[in-house]
Parts: sequence; C-alpha cells; structure tokens
Amino acid sequence: MTIKPLGDKVVIKKLQAEETTKSGLVLASASQEKPQVAEIIAVGPGGIVEGIEVKMEVTVGQKVIIRDYAGTTVKVDGEEVIIVRQDDILAIVE
Repeated sequence: MTIKPLGDKVVIKKLQAEETTKSGLVLASASQEKPQVAEIIAVGPGGIVEGIEVKMEVTVGQKVIIRDYAGTTVKVDGEEVIIVRQDDILAIVE
C-alpha cells in the first residue's frame, strides 16, 4: 500500500534509537531516549491550507527532527509511519 499525503502533510518513519553510548555501554530499552529524528517517506503537494499558501520545503529521503508527540501514527504493511504537518518539522539534518 502507498500513502500519498494531502496538503501540507508529510509521512515520516522514525529512526531507531541508539542502543549503546559513545563509550560502549549498552542501554536498556527503558532508558533509551525517544528518537526525534525521522526519515521522510512521502511529501504532500502543499498549496492553500486553511487560507494560507504553503510551500513544501522538505523532500523525500531527508532526515528531519520533529516535535515530541507530533502527528498521527499509522500502520502500513506492518510498519509504523507517522503523518505530520510540515509545521511539526523543526529542522533538516544534514
């Protein structure tokens, strides 16, 4: 199944949290930070959203930092993805 977002929506997939620290210690799953970095899977066309023209500034394949608890989680073909508004994306990771 393919998801095609509408308006200013973006489909992202969160990247896995680090399981070890820089010094080599293995972290328990409870102590791992919730990852805020995600990869963009699909981007909506932008356009007029709620009376304001929105230009999409992100593209498929970019890694981005998102707000905590942003978006709606959906399962597609057994894989969890999140649909967020472009406003919920804080930065592009280069």
